[in-house]
Amino acid sequence: MVAGLLLPPMVAAGLWFGVGDLTDKAQAAFQISWPAWGALVAAAVVFAFLAGSRLSPAASLLGGLSFTGVGAIPLAETIGGVRLMPDGILPASLQNGYLTLGLSGLQLALGVALLVVSTFPSRWRSSAEPAVHSPAYAPAPSPYYQSDAGPEDATRPMFRD
Repeated sequence: MVAGLLLPPMVAAGLWFGVGDLTDKAQAAFQISWPAWGALVAAAVVFAFLAGSRLSPAASLLGGLSFTGVGAIPLAETIGGVRLMPDGILPASLQNGYLTLGLSGLQLALGVALLVVSTFPSRWRSSAEPAVHSPAYAPAPSPYYQSDAGPEDATRPMFRD
């Protein structure tokens, strides 16, 4: 549960900074920003851990809801025509990255991916050991092979009377 609260904002910040700084440096001087690449790779690793590990499914559910909500804001602003995204809250490189990911729909797609991952039933099952059954529930012996047959039947897979 704690991972669901801590990891999605870290992924979002890494993606926003990486995309924003990489775009700014490429447009200004046609240079590669290595810190931006590092942030993108780190965000991808954390996102993969959040989506694919055996963490609590609530972690990917909370992350998916937050990514979907934040990714839907630019879409709603584009469709509705009403200004929903405030200006000046994020630094310039983070704002540029958020707008790039949000307006391209990638932020929304990542949120939906986390929501889909959290719906798999195997993530909601407990990892407790299965219950131990008494010998009365043991599988029945095979009628085709008897282990107490003599040495003459050692090579035959089926029992003969």
